[in-house]
Amino acid sequence: MQNLARPLSLSEGTAAEAALPESARRVARLLAELGHDKPIVMLPSTGKTSAEAAAGLGCSVAEIAKSIVFRRLDDDAPVVVIASGSNRVDEAKVAARVGALGKADARFVREKTGYAIGGVCPIGHAVAPVMLLDRDLFRHDSLWAAAGHPHAVFNLTPQQLQAITGAEVADVAQEGSA
Repeated sequence: MQNLARPLSLSEGTAAEAALPESARRVARLLAELGHDKPIVMLPSTGKTSAEAAAGLGCSVAEIAKSIVFRRLDDDAPVVVIASGSNRVDEAKVAARVGALGKADARFVREKTGYAIGGVCPIGHAVAPVMLLDRDLFRHDSLWAAAGHPHAVFNLTPQQLQAITGAEVADVAQEGSA
């Protein structure tokens, strides 16, 4: 599979960085503060779904670290599950760890994370979420996660993802979904 995406530098003030959407520039700054030196990559078409992102990057769907947002019912807290793109999240497994869940609509997602659906980054949320990390992501050497915009992604290892998010590693996948 051919990688059609183009990397853009994180260097402050460069034309490449200026080409990034504002939300992706914010993620680039956060990643730089965390010592992550890989560039933000802009996909040629949307990466709103794991399949679209994988096609644009030339990787497997399982290597996409998708951020799924839920609303915890007892306190309205955001719950972010970072799952393998090939997995469906088992809401009952997540609820057993964090409490009863409800659906998060687009307004809730934007308000609590600071990102639009399809571009929710695993870091830099407007409100600190409860976070879980799909254990299946650790089957891969390299992952791609949204960088705050439906066309923007960044590359990292599962270990780096856990380190920058502080997320608890958990079994969150529906049986047979991978």
